[in-house]
Amino acid sequence: MTLPPTGDPGLAAFGSSLTAITLAELGDKTFFMALILAARHRPRWVFLGAFAALTLVTLLSLGMGFGLREWLPQAVVPWLAAVLFLGFGVKLLVDASRLPADAATEEASEAEAAIEAAESDGSVRGPGAVIWEAFVLVFLAELGDRTQFATIFLAAAPAFSFAGLLAGTLLGHALVTWLAVGAGQWIGGRISEKVLYRLSGGLFLAFGLLSIRQAIG
Repeated sequence: MTLPPTGDPGLAAFGSSLTAITLAELGDKTFFMALILAARHRPRWVFLGAFAALTLVTLLSLGMGFGLREWLPQAVVPWLAAVLFLGFGVKLLVDASRLPADAATEEASEAEAAIEAAESDGSVRGPGAVIWEAFVLVFLAELGDRTQFATIFLAAAPAFSFAGLLAGTLLGHALVTWLAVGAGQWIGGRISEKVLYRLSGGLFLAFGLLSIRQAIG
């Protein structure tokens, strides 16, 4: 992938966050949660709840990342961003080498178990209950997830603007959630977690090199 020009922080933020979030979210536990819930309930209700949860986590994550920019000396921020990007990229590549062949199946099983526990009493009926269930399950699953870390690290990089990151991240979440509720059964069986981890890892290594270039410049 060719990174957007560093001279336009809005465009760079939008393209980078859209790509990073889409890769990280495909095949994730929240993807399978939306997929399974959409098979049991109306997809539009599931989409509303899941996307609302992802929006809230995105805002919290962006706040944390931009908070790092404010709290730390400006000369340190690009180097911190570089370390975070490179470390995260290496971790993703290492994780990819250790992933079992059925990693996506394991994610789907964990998502289904969480949904079964939430619906065990049969109380999830009607649009309000379904939206709330999707919101809570996706919100809890997204906390501490690689997508949240990716958003925080992107927000910590001085090369990226808030508006661009917000737009790109939310569009990436909306796209993947829409795919999950609309064509999840077809996509879910064709996802390779190893490939997605490797692509994400390579992307974050590129972000790290970009941050080093900015720190030096």
